[in-house]
Amino acid sequence: MSNKQPIELSPPHFDTVFNEQMLWGSPSAIVAGFEDEVKDFVGRPHAVAVHSGTSAIHLALKVLGIGRGDVVLCQSLTYVATAFPIMYEGAQPVFIDSEPDTGNLDPELLEQAIENLLAKGKKPAALIFVHLYGIPAKADKILSIAAKHNIPVIEDAAEALGAEYHSTRCGNFGAVSILSFNSNKVITSGGGGMLLTADKDLAAKAHYFATQAKDEGAVMNHREVGYNYRMNHVNATLGASQFTKLNERIQKRREICEFYKQSLGSLPGISFLSEQPQTCSSRWLTTLFIDPSASGGVARSQVQQALTKENIESRPVWKPMHLQPVFKDAPTYINGVSERLFTQGLCLPSGSNLSPQDLERISSVIKNVFKI
Repeated sequence: MSNKQPIELSPPHFDTVFNEQMLWGSPSAIVAGFEDEVKDFVGRPHAVAVHSGTSAIHLALKVLGIGRGDVVLCQSLTYVATAFPIMYEGAQPVFIDSEPDTGNLDPELLEQAIENLLAKGKKPAALIFVHLYGIPAKADKILSIAAKHNIPVIEDAAEALGAEYHSTRCGNFGAVSILSFNSNKVITSGGGGMLLTADKDLAAKAHYFATQAKDEGAVMNHREVGYNYRMNHVNATLGASQFTKLNERIQKRREICEFYKQSLGSLPGISFLSEQPQTCSSRWLTTLFIDPSASGGVARSQVQQALTKENIESRPVWKPMHLQPVFKDAPTYINGVSERLFTQGLCLPSGSNLSPQDLERISSVIKNVFKI
C-alpha cells in the first residue's frame, strides 16, 4: 500500500461552522427552515425532511397507496436504496434496463415493459426512475409514457440535487421526488433525505407517516402504523449551513469531470456517460468506462488495482438490481446495457475539495496503466 495521502471517492465536505443560535433554536422551526431552503431552490411547493433518501422513497410509495402485490417498475442500474422500499410495502419490483448514452432508464424499453405487463393483466401501480450519478434522465419521455398509462411516477433525484433538465431542476418530475443528504453527497446534513411534491395532500400524508402517524391534538392517538422518519434539527442545521455552498460545489464537480474527460478521454477504449443537450448534470460522481476490446487489453480491474495501490479510492459502477441475489426472482426487461456498464465502469474520486495536484496524481496513475 502506498504511504501517499489517501484520496476518497466523495468524502464529506463540512466547511461551514454553524453558530449556537442555529443549533439551539426551535427544533421544528429549524427543520422547517431547511425544508423551505430546499423547496425554494428546487422550485417545488412542498417538502418533508426525513432521516434518509431511502425513507423518503418509502414514504413516496406509502402516500401513493402502494401495497402488497402491486407492481412497481424500477430502474435496474441504481443503488439498492431505490428498490428496497418497494419490498417494505410488499410490492413486486419489475426492473428495467438502461439506455447507453446516460445509463438511465431506457424509455423505449419502459414502454415495451408496460405494454407487456398490461397484456398479462398486470397494470403497474408506480414507476421509480433515477438520475444516475447526477446525470438527468430523459424525464419528458419517461413522464409522457407513464401519463399515457396513468402510472404515478417517483423521481429518485438522490444523486442529482442542483442538476437541470430542460431548464427545470431535478426534483420537479413526477408525483413525488426525493433527495438525499447522505455524507457522500454534494452537500450533506450528515445523514438525511427529503420528499418533494406539488400536492399538499401527499405532503401532509408524508409528514403524518414520518411522525409516527400521530393524530393531531395533545393525546397520543394512532390509527395507523407510522415511522420515526422525521429529520432531527441537528441534521437540518448542518444541511442548512452547507446549502449556501451547493452551486459552488456543483461547479467544482463539473470541472473535475471535464478534467478527467480532457486528460483521459483520448486513451484507447475510454468513454464517459453523456450529458444530453439542454441538461446540466450535478456530476455527483464521474464514471469512467473501459472497453477491453478497444483498450489494448486494459480492464477496469487493472485500473482500480493501480489506484488502490496508490491509496486512491475508486469503486465499480452500481451492480444492477436484476443481478442482485436478493432480487433473483424479480421480473426484468433487460437489453444488456446496464450489465456492460457495470462490467466496464469505474467511479473516480469526485469530491468537491480535490486539488489540482490530486487530479493530476489520479490521472497519472491511470495513464501509467495504459503505458502512456
